[in-house]
Amino acid sequence: MADEKQEVRILGMAPEAGRWLLVLIGMTIQLCLGAIYAFSVFKGPLAKYFVSLGEKPSDTAMLIPYIVFLAVFALAMPLAGKPMEKYGPKVIAAIGGVLVGLGWFLASFATSPILLALLYGVVGGLGVGLAYGCPIAVSARWFPDKRGLAVGLTVLGFGFSAFLTGKLADYLMTNQGGVMPTFKILGVVFLVVTVLLAMLLKFPPKGWTPAGWTAPGAKAGAPAVPKPELERGQMLKTGAFWGLWACYTIGTLAGLMAIGIAKPVGTDLGIASATATTLVGIFAVCNGLGRPVFGALTDKLGVRNTALLSYVLIGGASIFLWQAWSQTAYIVAFIVLWACLGGWLALAPAATASFFGTKDYARNYGVMFTAYGAGAIIGSVLAGQMKDIFGSYINVFPIVAGLAALGIVISLLLIKPPKAPEAAQAAESK
Repeated sequence: MADEKQEVRILGMAPEAGRWLLVLIGMTIQLCLGAIYAFSVFKGPLAKYFVSLGEKPSDTAMLIPYIVFLAVFALAMPLAGKPMEKYGPKVIAAIGGVLVGLGWFLASFATSPILLALLYGVVGGLGVGLAYGCPIAVSARWFPDKRGLAVGLTVLGFGFSAFLTGKLADYLMTNQGGVMPTFKILGVVFLVVTVLLAMLLKFPPKGWTPAGWTAPGAKAGAPAVPKPELERGQMLKTGAFWGLWACYTIGTLAGLMAIGIAKPVGTDLGIASATATTLVGIFAVCNGLGRPVFGALTDKLGVRNTALLSYVLIGGASIFLWQAWSQTAYIVAFIVLWACLGGWLALAPAATASFFGTKDYARNYGVMFTAYGAGAIIGSVLAGQMKDIFGSYINVFPIVAGLAALGIVISLLLIKPPKAPEAAQAAESK
């Protein structure tokens, strides 16, 4: 094994150093994939464009493309797991990159929210679903010693994307003829960048570990505890999976709801449109930074404690905005909600690898990620309905606070690694 390790190279570098380049590459790919988080910047111009064509879309209707994109993204994730193991992350990420670019390009031909949902939501969402897990799986396998941090840094690009995409989109819409030409330009850019960088992704050889590192063992004098390595079917039979899935749904519901309505809430509170776009960029930075921060916290505090911390923050921010309903409360609350979404997108993949192993990680996390789709649908529909019924988004925040309290209960009861006997029973009953 020692000779094999010496032969492993990443872009001509020793793997212990070169693996950080794979994190940077993955982060850049995620930057292209995460442009969906800038949807609130496009929402107003798109509504005006559809009105000019004779449409009269409601607020809920204008969220449909966003909901469809995120739902298809989440549903496509499990489909990518087995092909990724068979063909490698390079091939699957490249295919996903092509579809992402096509989705954004084809969006420029939409004449209604429903057509936008089909062209942008289905095609683009499918592409993100195929490509998203590839850099994450690569980082998870190259970093058994710093998995939470590495995964958090990798997905930082997805959260940070809205900062760059929002600013770039505003510039392009102002200088390149409006929202539809902007979709075309971004589609070409995303396709080229994602496909080229996908060619550099690769898994480590089987059994590879960083030089000088050994997996943590049992405490001195204590019997060895087998670390579960569960396949997808085995994982689904554990209480740990369902607890983590439910908590992931609640964590993403709050954040994705906040992302979908970030700019409209700001303008409803009297913030100028340009300032609201800038704030969306700031929120995106917090979303991105939340990923490595919560990833590192997961490594240090454990999955359950980090989940509990996120729910305290989500619940507190929601109650604060509900009670204050001011520009200051909006800025503070949305910073927290965006950051906690980023936190869950680092916490959940790291927890999946930690609880269920890496043998079938791509398929396992693909199933776990369906919680993201559930959160996107529930959160966005709740927000849209509150706006359509009451004329304001304020009434959605006490609901989010209540769900955060539910998340605390579920975390305390179910978020814990499956025990070895539980894993053995699952394997025997398969």
